[in-house]
Amino acid sequence: MKALSFCCFLLGANLLSAATPVVETTSVTVVVSSLVSTTSTVRLFFYNTREGFLKNGKWAYSKTVKSEGRREFTLPMELPKGEWAVVITQDLNNNEKLDTNFIGIPTEPYGFSNNIRPTMAAPKFDECKFLVDKPGKVVNIVLKK
Repeated sequence: MKALSFCCFLLGANLLSAATPVVETTSVTVVVSSLVSTTSTVRLFFYNTREGFLKNGKWAYSKTVKSEGRREFTLPMELPKGEWAVVITQDLNNNEKLDTNFIGIPTEPYGFSNNIRPTMAAPKFDECKFLVDKPGKVVNIVLKK
């Protein structure tokens, strides 16, 4: 009876793994420069949809990096192929949020892929997007103070 239960378990596990589609990823390197502080946390948010772009919690991936005395760093990633945009913030006071002034303009350093520098409104996904279609993509982002 135990052997039958074990066989059913293996069969079920194989069926579940066969139903899960394999997502093809490729290497992307994000290079971040002009860090204001060499001790503050840097957060990277990776978006792959227009609808979720810049919405809290709607990113596909997020990473936290300690600056550890550096003014720039390189972050290798594996991303599924497609269109992506990256938003970076540096949390100068380490309160785990992007501080803004009374009208919502960030008072801490930030940056967008394609080095978009918004003036009157937040950028759109299409302005920040880049295509991940083959290995070796490098995305350079300079933080805005």
